Amino acid sequence: AMRRVGRLVAAFAVTAFLAADVARGFSRSGASAARPRSAVYRAAARTASRPCRTCMADIQDEKPLGFVGSTFGSNSALYYRQGTLVLEDGTRLRGVSFGSENSVSGELVFTTGMVGYPETLTDPSYARQILVMTYPIMGNYGVPDGDALDALGLPANFESDRIHAAGVVVADYSHHHSHWTSDRSLSQWLMEQGVPGLYGVDTRLLTKKIREKGALKAKIEFEPSYVAAGSTNLPFVDIGEQNLAASVSVSEPITYGAGNSWRVLAIDCGIKANIIRELVNRDCEVHLVPWDYDVATTEYAYDGIFLSNGPGDPATVQGTVDHIKALIDAKSPKPIFGICMGNQLLGRAAGAETYKLPYGNRGQNQPCTNLINGACYITPQNHGYAIDAKTLGDDWEELFVNANDGSNEGIRHKTLPYFSAQFHPEAKCGPTDTSFLFNVFTAAMDATKDGGSFDLKEAMPALAPKALPTERVDAKKVILLGSGGLSIGQAGEFDYSGSQAIKALKEEGLEVILINPNIASVQTNTPEMDLAPAVEPASGDAALAVGADRVYLLPVTEEFVEQVIIREKPDSIILSMGGQTGLNCGIELERKGILAKYNVRVLGTPVDVIIATEDRGIFSEKLEEIGERIAPSFAVDTVQEALAAAEKIGYPCMLRAAFALGGLGSGIMKDEAMLRAQASIALSGSPQILIEKSLKGWKEIEYEVVRDAANNCITVCNMENFDPLGVHTGDSIVVAPSQTLSDAEYHMLRTTAINVVRHLGIVGECNIQYALDPESLEYCIIEVNPRLSRSSALASKATGYPLAAVAAKLALGLHLPDLRNAVTRKTTACFEPSLDYIVTKVPRWDLNKFERVSREIGSAMKSVGEVMAIGRTFEESLQKALRMVEPSIPGFESVDGFGDYAEVDDDALVHALEVATDTRVFAVAAALERGWTVERIHALTKIDPWFLWKLRRVTDMKSLLSGRRLKELAPSTLLVAKKSGFSDRQIATLLGGGTTEMDVRALRLRNGIRPVVKQIDTMAAEFPAATNYLYMTYNGDEHDLDFTDKGTLVLGSGVYRIGSSVEFDWCSVSAIRTLRKLGSPSVMLNYNPETVSTDYDECDRLYFDELSLERVLDVYEVESCRGVIVSVGGQIPNTIALPLGRAGVNIFGTSPEQIDRAEDRSKFSNLCDEAGVDQPAWRSLTSKEDAFAFGDQVGYPLLVRPSYVLSGAAMNVAYNKDELGGYLDEAAFVSREHPVVISKFIEGGREIDVDGVGKDGKLLLRAVMEHVENAGVHSGDATLMLPPQSLTEAELAKIDDVAAKVCASLQITGPFNMQLIVKNGDVSVIECNVRASRSAPFASKTLGVNLIEAATRAMCGFEQMAFPSHVATSPGGAPPGFVAVKAPMFSFKRLLGADPSLGVEMASTGEVAGWGPTVHDAFLKALMASTIKLPKKDILVSIQERLRSDFAPTLSKLSELGYTLYATEETSRFLDENGISNTLLHFAESGLKPSIDEYLSNRKIELVVMLSNQYSKRTITNYAIRRLAVDFGVPLITNLQVAALFADSVATLGLEGNKDSSTVLDVLSMQEHYDKSRSLGSHYPEKA
Repeated sequence: AMRRVGRLVAAFAVTAFLAADVARGFSRSGASAARPRSAVYRAAARTASRPCRTCMADIQDEKPLGFVGSTFGSNSALYYRQGTLVLEDGTRLRGVSFGSENSVSGELVFTTGMVGYPETLTDPSYARQILVMTYPIMGNYGVPDGDALDALGLPANFESDRIHAAGVVVADYSHHHSHWTSDRSLSQWLMEQGVPGLYGVDTRLLTKKIREKGALKAKIEFEPSYVAAGSTNLPFVDIGEQNLAASVSVSEPITYGAGNSWRVLAIDCGIKANIIRELVNRDCEVHLVPWDYDVATTEYAYDGIFLSNGPGDPATVQGTVDHIKALIDAKSPKPIFGICMGNQLLGRAAGAETYKLPYGNRGQNQPCTNLINGACYITPQNHGYAIDAKTLGDDWEELFVNANDGSNEGIRHKTLPYFSAQFHPEAKCGPTDTSFLFNVFTAAMDATKDGGSFDLKEAMPALAPKALPTERVDAKKVILLGSGGLSIGQAGEFDYSGSQAIKALKEEGLEVILINPNIASVQTNTPEMDLAPAVEPASGDAALAVGADRVYLLPVTEEFVEQVIIREKPDSIILSMGGQTGLNCGIELERKGILAKYNVRVLGTPVDVIIATEDRGIFSEKLEEIGERIAPSFAVDTVQEALAAAEKIGYPCMLRAAFALGGLGSGIMKDEAMLRAQASIALSGSPQILIEKSLKGWKEIEYEVVRDAANNCITVCNMENFDPLGVHTGDSIVVAPSQTLSDAEYHMLRTTAINVVRHLGIVGECNIQYALDPESLEYCIIEVNPRLSRSSALASKATGYPLAAVAAKLALGLHLPDLRNAVTRKTTACFEPSLDYIVTKVPRWDLNKFERVSREIGSAMKSVGEVMAIGRTFEESLQKALRMVEPSIPGFESVDGFGDYAEVDDDALVHALEVATDTRVFAVAAALERGWTVERIHALTKIDPWFLWKLRRVTDMKSLLSGRRLKELAPSTLLVAKKSGFSDRQIATLLGGGTTEMDVRALRLRNGIRPVVKQIDTMAAEFPAATNYLYMTYNGDEHDLDFTDKGTLVLGSGVYRIGSSVEFDWCSVSAIRTLRKLGSPSVMLNYNPETVSTDYDECDRLYFDELSLERVLDVYEVESCRGVIVSVGGQIPNTIALPLGRAGVNIFGTSPEQIDRAEDRSKFSNLCDEAGVDQPAWRSLTSKEDAFAFGDQVGYPLLVRPSYVLSGAAMNVAYNKDELGGYLDEAAFVSREHPVVISKFIEGGREIDVDGVGKDGKLLLRAVMEHVENAGVHSGDATLMLPPQSLTEAELAKIDDVAAKVCASLQITGPFNMQLIVKNGDVSVIECNVRASRSAPFASKTLGVNLIEAATRAMCGFEQMAFPSHVATSPGGAPPGFVAVKAPMFSFKRLLGADPSLGVEMASTGEVAGWGPTVHDAFLKALMASTIKLPKKDILVSIQERLRSDFAPTLSKLSELGYTLYATEETSRFLDENGISNTLLHFAESGLKPSIDEYLSNRKIELVVMLSNQYSKRTITNYAIRRLAVDFGVPLITNLQVAALFADSVATLGLEGNKDSSTVLDVLSMQEHYDKSRSLGSHYPEKA
C-alpha cells in the first residue's frame, strides 16, 4: 500500500513539473538565455505580445491532485523533486522544487508583501538575493505575458527584462492559477528564467531567524543523482562585497519619452521600469545612463538628475557617489531626486555614512513620516542599507523617517533642490501614496529651469495629500450608543467594538455613558459585574474601571437618548460603535436639532458625512465629484419612480435600500412584477431605495479603511468573497487577504478606497465594498459603511489590528502615527498589517429552524453568525471553518442533512450550483465527488476557478483516503492529509472499518505528527511581538513560543447560532476575567470573530481555533493546562466533556459523567424519579410503536425531546399520532448518538427558569425567573421577569427545594440552569443543563452578583465571593426596588417566507432588557428595545376561537384605551357580540374591501395581534397575514399572555395614543437602580 501511494505521489509530481517543460519547450534544466537588459529596453513597442493562452495549471491532465501543492510541507517524507535551503548557521530546510533545479548562492532576505510577486522578482534591487515570501501562498494569479512591451518599449508587466532574485522560497505554491492576465504559471516562468524555487518550507521560521540574526548567507542545493569524487560543494557568497549595481545597469545611454518638456538624466543603478513610466507620464524625457556615468562631462542638457534604486551596498558604487558629490560641492542649481539606493548615494555624496540594517525593510507596508508636514505614508520598500542621519552635514536634514524603527527614509538639502526617498514612490508593487514626489521633482525642475529657486518646505504641502491641522477634542463626558439586541446583520460584533471603544475612551480619561438595552453583552457590565483589570489612563491619573461609568438599559431611539442627555449633560456622543441602530438614531438626533439644543458634538465621522454615505443619491453625487466608478443607478423614493428607473437601466437590476443594515430590503429584480412588490416592502422600512445595474457574477472585494482627522489614511485588511457578487458579503464565504487579485487590482482598489474616504471626510474606521470585473480592471463601488461593522470585527481578528479601539481614539482627535501597535507595543498603529496565514470566514445559517423559509441567499443577509479559521493553506483554513460552523460537518465534502446532494440527480445538482443557498458549498463538493470539471462548476456558480481547483485537491485527498485500513495508512500520507486540513475524525470516517478518531490520533502521535503553534502578530514576524494571539497548523516546523504558564483552558461558545449567542460569550469572558483577577493564567479557545472573548487583551493566551475534541486535546497537551472549564461556553463544550474526560483531561467543575446524566434525557428522567422530583410522565424512545402506545396511555399533546441539543433543536409538541411520527424521525436524526425522550406536555402551565451555582452538590445561590408566556414557548423566545410576579411563597419554596435536590443528585460544581413548570401549585422539572445559560447575564446583572464569577471560583477551588444580602432573602433572589424584564429579538423580516410564530424550538436571534419600578414599566421598555413601536391608534386582531374568551378582557381594555380595532371575520363577529367596537377587514382571497393585505401594505395598521393555535382553520391565510405584517415592518404579537401584559402596561402607565413614552417611563441607569436597592436595605459587598 505504501509503495502504491509512493507511485501515485511520484506520478503527480512528475506530471506537475514535466508538463510545464513540455508546454514551454524547455529542457530539464529550464534555463533560458537572458537577453541583455539594454537590448530589451531598446526593443520597440511594435514587438507583438503573444496571445494569452488558457493556461490554468502546471498539470495538464486529469490525474488526481491530492499530493500536489499545498498538501506538502517541509517535514514531509513524500517529496519527489526536492531541494534544500542551507543557511550559513548550519540550518537546513528541505522543500519541494517548483522552479529550475539550479543550485544557487545568495543572501537570504524576506518580503512581507502579500501581492506582486512578478513585480518583486523582476526588481533589480533583489539581485543575488534568495527571497523568502512571508505570505504563504504564491502563484495564485499566475504570471502575465513576459514579452509584452508598453509604448516606451519597456516590459509592460514586469519591472525589468528578467528575474533578478537568485531564488524564491515560499510556504505553499499554487499549481493552479486563475487570472485574466495570466500567460503561464509561476513555476513555468521560474524554469524559463533558470531560477530555483522551493515550497513547503516554514517561512515564518525563516523570517524570525532573519529578524534575529540579520540577512543570512544562504544557498539552495539540488543533489544530483551522481556526485563525482572530488566534487566540491557550492560555496556561500557575500554579495555585500560585490558591485551589484554594475551588473544590472544599462551599458550605454537610452532615451525614453523623447521630446517631452523636462529632461531628466537618470543614473541607472538598477532602475525599475515603473520609475521610467512615472517620469515620462509627467512629461519628462528620461535619458538613462550607466551607473558610473560622469555627469560633469555630459553633453546632455538636463533639467534634473534622478538617482535610481539598485541592489547591494552603496559603498560599492563609489564612482556614482563621487560624481554626485562634485555637483553638490559646486552647488549645482539643478534638482537632484533619489529613490532607494539613490537616497543612500545622495547621503554618501553629502558626507553621511551608511550602514547595513539588521534585516532590511522589504515589503509594502512600511510607515514613513514626512518631517515637513507630519503626515505618515504607507510605502513599499526594498533595501538593506540606510543613511546614518546623525552623520549628515549641517546643510542637510532628514525629510522622511521610518515610523517603526526610526531609520532614515529620505533627506533634503536645506537650501538647494536636492532631496530623496528611501522608499519607492513609483509603487510597483505596492501602494502609491507617495507618488506625489514625482510631482515635487517636476515642480523643482520647473522652478529652477530659468535660474529660479525651489523651496521644498513650501512646495511639499501643496503637492502632497493634505495634512490637516487638528487639535485633540476637549471632551470630558461622552455618550456611546450601542446596537441593541442581536439580530441578523447586527450581532455580537458590536459588543466587541463597543467594549473596545469603552476601554479606549477610559484610557484617555473620559467619562463614558452607555445606552444599550442588550443586557447579555459584555459592554453593559457595571462595576458589580465587571472583572476586567482597571485601565491606566494615558494622562497618568489613577486607574479607572474598564466599563462604562453608567449604563442605561433603554431603547436606542432619539426620544430616550434625549432624556439621557438631559440627565447626564454630556459634551459629546459617538455614533459609529452601535451599528445601523446607532447611526440612524444619530441622524435623527441631528435632524431634530436635539444635539444642537444641548450642545452635544458628534465625535468621529460627522453626521453630514454619515448621511452622504447612507443616502444613495448623495453618495452617488459625492463619488462623481472625484470621478469614481459606481454602477449606473437612480435614487428614488416611490414605487413608480423605481419602475421608471428600472426601465432605463434594464432587467435584471439591483434594488438597495438606504439607511439599512445587512442588505435589508435589497435583491436582484428579475422583472417588473418582482420590483413592484419588493420596492413596496423596501420603502416600508427605508425612506429611499436605489435602482442600479446588476453586476451579478463580478467579484466582490472589501477593504477596511482607517482615517484620522489629520488625513492620515490606511487600509487595514482586504477581503475577497468566495461567492461572486449577488450574495451579501455577510452570507458569503470570505477570505483574507484576497487570493485572486493581482498587484494592479489590489492597489487600484486600495488607492480608490483612500481617495473616497478622504473625500467623504470619514474620521475613524469604515468599510468600502467593490464589484470587480473578473475579466478586466473595471470596477464599481457598491457602498461605504461609515462605522464599525461585522466586517470590521472580522478584519480586527483576521489581522490582530484593534479597529474599534483605534477608531475610538481617533474620534478624540488623536493621530494614527501617535498610537502604538497593540501587538508589538513598539511600532506605530499607522501601518497596514501583513499576514503570513490565510483567514477564511464561513457564515452560519439556522434556516432549518423556520417553517416555509426560503433557503436561497442573495443580497439581503440571512446568516445568524460566522466563524473564522486560520491556516497556512486555503485547504486547511476552509476545512477548519466548515467544521467550526457545525460540529457534525466533517470538512469539505457532501454531508447528510446539508442539502443531501450526494443523493440528487444531475439536474437537481445543476440547480443547486446555479442558485446560491445556505448549502451550496456542499453542492460544489458533491459535483467534484462526481468528477465534474472545475470549468463546468465555474460556469454554473461563477466562483473563481482558483478556489475550485483548491477544493478539488481536498476531494482528491478524500478519495485517496477512502476505504483504506488504518494499518495501511502511511504516516507520510497521514501528514499530507493533516496539512490539507483533514481532522482525525474525518480521516477515521473515511477509512471506515470501525476506525475511531482516537485511533487516528494515536497513530498520529506515535509518528510525531503534531500541530505547531503560530502567532498572529500583524507584521508577519518582521518585528518581535510578545503576542498571545495564537493558532495551530500542521504547515510548519516549530512553535513560535514556549509553554510554561500551565493555565486553565476555557472553552468558548463558538459560532453564534439561534440558542447560543452573545450570552455565552459574556459567560466565557466572565470566566477568564475571574481567573486573571485571581492571578491564575487563562487560556481561551474559541473561533468566533464577533466576540469579546476572542479579543487577545482578555486572556493570557488566546487560541483562535476549533472547539473539537482533537484541538482541545492538542491545546491542553501543548500548554500542560491545569484543567479545562467546559461549562461556560454553551452546548458545544458540554457535548465533548465526556470524551475529554475519557481521554484523561482534568475537567474543572461538575464531572463529565454527571454532565452526561443531565444531557441524556433518559438518564436525567431516571435521576428525577430517584430524587423524588416531579416531572411530566415520560418514556425513552425505543420504537415508534412504543411511542404511539405511550401517547394512547397518557393522551396528547406530547413533547418530543432529543438529547445533547441546543435551543430546542428538533423539539416539538405533537398533538396527534401523525405529528408524533414525523417529529420522532426528525429528533432521531438530530440526536443520532443519544436517546430521544417523549413526555406529556402540560398545557396552561407557567414556565420558570432557574439559574444557579453549586459547589460539591450544595446550592450556593440561584435566581428564579418567571416567563410571561405560558409553557409551550421556548425559554429563549420567552419574556422573562425577575423577580417572579405571580408565584406564591409556597411555589417559590418548592422551586428552591427542587433546585437543591437536582444540584445534590448531579453533584454540581459550577453553573446550571433548570426549566420548570408550575401549575395548580405543583412544580415539575422539564430539564436541567449543567452549564451556563442564555439567561445567566440577565440573572447576574439583575441580582448584582456575577453568577459565572461564583461558578468559576467554585470550579477552580478558589475562595468564594460574598453575595448581596437579597440573594438569600428576596423572592427569586432579586434585589428590592425594581423589576427586570428580558424580551426576545426576532429577525423574521430578513428570513423571506419564514413563519413568524413561536413554539418549543427557539427562533429568536437576540435579547434585550428593561428595568423599571414596576413590571409594566420594565416590560414596555424591553418591548420597545426589541424594535416594537407602541401603536398610536390602529390595531388588527385575529383570535382563534378557543382563545377568545380568555382574551376578551384585553380586547375590551384596548378599545377603552381609544385604539381602533380592526378584526378578521370571525373575530369581528365575536367583538360585535361582546359590544366591542371594531372594523371588519376581509381576507384577500374573498375579493371584498377593505382587505387585510391592503391595510398592511399601505401601513394603515400599527400593530397586529394574531393568536392562533393548532385548531386554527385558516392556517395558510393566518401565516400569510403574519408574514405580510413582518414584511411591511408592522409589529406583531402572537402570544396571548404578552398581548395581555402589553394592554395592562399601556393602561397602567397611560401610554395610549401619541404620548411620548420616554417622558413617562422610568429613565434610570443600572447603577441608579442598584443604589435604589441599597436604599431599601440590600447590601452589596465591595468588589476586590
